[in-house]
Amino acid sequence: MLRALLIRTYTFSPAGSQAPGSRRSVGTAPAANFTLQERHQLLANLKGALRIATVSRSPDDLSPAALAQFGDYLPTVFPTVFSSDLVQHEVIANYSHLFTVHGSNDSLQPYMLIAHLDVVPASAEEWEVPPFSAEEWNGYLYGRGTLDDKSSVMGILQGLEFLLKRGYKPCRAFYIGFGHDEEVGGNSGARNIARVLQSRGTKLSFLLDEGSAIFNGIIPGLDQPAALIATSEKGYVTIGLSVSTGTGHSSMPPKETSIGILAAAVSKLENNPMPRMFGQGPESGLFEHLSSQLRFPLNVVMANLWLFSSLVGRMMEKEPSTNAIVRTTTAVTEFHAGVKENVIAPFARATVNFRLHPAHTPEELLRQVKNIISDERVKIDVLKNSPSLPLSSYDDNSFGYQVIKVTIGNIFPEVAIAPESGRIHGVNERISVKNYEEFVKFYFRLMQHSDLWSPAFSHCASRDL
Repeated sequence: MLRALLIRTYTFSPAGSQAPGSRRSVGTAPAANFTLQERHQLLANLKGALRIATVSRSPDDLSPAALAQFGDYLPTVFPTVFSSDLVQHEVIANYSHLFTVHGSNDSLQPYMLIAHLDVVPASAEEWEVPPFSAEEWNGYLYGRGTLDDKSSVMGILQGLEFLLKRGYKPCRAFYIGFGHDEEVGGNSGARNIARVLQSRGTKLSFLLDEGSAIFNGIIPGLDQPAALIATSEKGYVTIGLSVSTGTGHSSMPPKETSIGILAAAVSKLENNPMPRMFGQGPESGLFEHLSSQLRFPLNVVMANLWLFSSLVGRMMEKEPSTNAIVRTTTAVTEFHAGVKENVIAPFARATVNFRLHPAHTPEELLRQVKNIISDERVKIDVLKNSPSLPLSSYDDNSFGYQVIKVTIGNIFPEVAIAPESGRIHGVNERISVKNYEEFVKFYFRLMQHSDLWSPAFSHCASRDL
């Protein structure tokens, strides 16, 4: 048995681990080299975008004036994009944007890059710098949206601007979509962009949205940073729990009150977490891809998850950050009860948010919640429900995954790369100046790699840029 484990460890090659250049790559584009003036310009353009407070508070409380201002701002900083015969620009649902970038080879299926314009609210008194000032400090640019998600919006268009200024003509057509209400559901922006494309019969080879990041120390025994390509996104279910009972004076309390009954139900949910599901979703691919980079004996364990998945799952559930990979998480986020200090509360309610493991369905979750609470006095209502997204393929023939992977390897040659399932709204949100330049370089290279790499070997000639 030990011999078999070691043989598998040192010969194991998970799906999608092959470097695109080893078989499918049909050309090598040179590294992105930006001039000093371009580097100053890309940073100034992002700062201008961050100063426009496109805040979404609810579907009915957006920032229409700021969203319109943002739409007016884009042509001023990306003049080549907006004047190019290769690019068609449309405004969707008043504030969202759809760009069609035409390619020279109609036989190649297009792809799409998406991001969003809106940001979550920011309380100025909690920040070290004003959240919409775009202040640069110690090599970092501070501002709401630096990470989520104006760096992607501006990075995509900046990469395209630089390509077009260099005379680049795409071989493969692609789309760029920017929604204006993603932070509150995307029902106006992204939904209408999708409807427009669907009405035109558009079929995409892959779609790249905001995703994961490059992490240090994600797994003990991994001595290098890891770039995680998100191949799915956890869904969620938010439920409301409520209990109604009689009221009265606190001097003659009943045996159980609405608060006590509800507290017991909430306690049951916290003390009985959802089942461990490690290995049933895309998380196994994450560890298998990184296994060759790990020190002994973790490399043996991760290359043989068919045997050790239960052990790894038990280890991971000990920390909140990795427990979220193992199972559907349970979080009690709101609790409301009571009308007066000497009155028995006639009503109590709580909100519980579950983030679904990709293999966990909302229907299964609700059955388990009812079984755990097991109290008919507690009413359970589904407030929000969004199933996990389907798992994207990441094998050697997966065009989108391989293009993204080779582009990451080109910009960040020192990192290990792996797929993961996953999904930043904090105080003092920031991005390093160096990191944003890498954002732009990533999209600049991705657009070229999408022309240079094709399973069908239909491609354009390599261009020196």
